[in-house]
Amino acid sequence: MEFFVGESPEYIKKERNKARELKKSQWWKQRLGNGECYYCGQKFSKGDLSMDHLVPLARGGRTSKSNCVVSCKPCNHNKKHQIPAEMILEDLNS
Repeated sequence: MEFFVGESPEYIKKERNKARELKKSQWWKQRLGNGECYYCGQKFSKGDLSMDHLVPLARGGRTSKSNCVVSCKPCNHNKKHQIPAEMILEDLNS
């Protein structure tokens, strides 16, 4: 069972607005153009990819180039509010 105190709705709204702006940048378009999921390494069409925050917004993550990666929708959905280290530990314990 996981427990953490999430960020405020105002913080998450502010960071999501920043994510919308970052998605318009040439940097993001180049990342998306590669078509590769950060987590599983498989290739996908642009429509099957999304932006994921390595440290989730709910856990204090920020919308920045160093915290945002391209993720396929299944990997992004499975990650939920975990950080990558927790995903690895979960896989090891499965």
